[in-house]
Amino acid sequence: MCRWLAYSGTPIRLEELLYKPQYSLIDQSLHSRLGVETTNGDGFGVGWYPVDGPPAPALFRGTGPAWNDANLREIAGSISSPLFLAHIRASTGTAVQQTNCHPFRHENWLWVHNGSIREFSTLKRDLTLAVDPRLYPSLAGSTDSEVMFHLALTYGLRDRPVAAVERMAGLVEAVGRAHGVADPLQMTVATTDGDRIWCFRYSSEGHSRSLYFSTETTALQALYPENRQLRALSEETRLVVSEPLGDLEGAWQPVPESSYGVIQKGADEMGRFTPAAP
Repeated sequence: MCRWLAYSGTPIRLEELLYKPQYSLIDQSLHSRLGVETTNGDGFGVGWYPVDGPPAPALFRGTGPAWNDANLREIAGSISSPLFLAHIRASTGTAVQQTNCHPFRHENWLWVHNGSIREFSTLKRDLTLAVDPRLYPSLAGSTDSEVMFHLALTYGLRDRPVAAVERMAGLVEAVGRAHGVADPLQMTVATTDGDRIWCFRYSSEGHSRSLYFSTETTALQALYPENRQLRALSEETRLVVSEPLGDLEGAWQPVPESSYGVIQKGADEMGRFTPAAP
């Protein structure tokens, strides 16, 4: 499977989360503690929105292991962003190539995924044909994750993100059942339009991959008043991760099974995620 993180808040250099924490994303690429695979070396990617400038995100993706990429380290040490997604990949059977590396991008949207569509090669034709013909030309790779993204776009991700992802999940499960595939969908997903971040944790078998969100910054600052890094963060700062980046007590809360969350200005949201049958 894979590991990912989503950050929104006070602009920080990418290295502050990719490299510096005790269990940073780069550390997880070699020593994942909660993932299906210990090593995630089949490519990486980061997508970020600029502090000042157009809302369109930039992408940097590579096919090698994240721990050994000098360009990623160089970029992470020099780029600051108020909102970014990062991903390290462990292939579930599709090719190791740049177009299969996350995040996936469409206009101002980014998407990362951990999990799989079981027996994707069997379901791929039916699922791909359900993609809006206007979006089909932008399918560049061969992964189930990219097809999921384009199905969500097809079902209205831009206007009703939660409903669109529920319809995507419902279609995957319906097509899976039609082909006799048990428990076809396993996913944790983050997607963003550059303003808000939507995160999802769901699996057909009800035993989803790990996902955590950071405790409110003000609560952490009260718990750890001596921590200078925490004092520098705004109360709007949030982080969602496949697995915690450190052992700071009280810093991480598990995302409930079959749920979604919205990180946004003001009060965040959390709700029940229920696939919608097509």
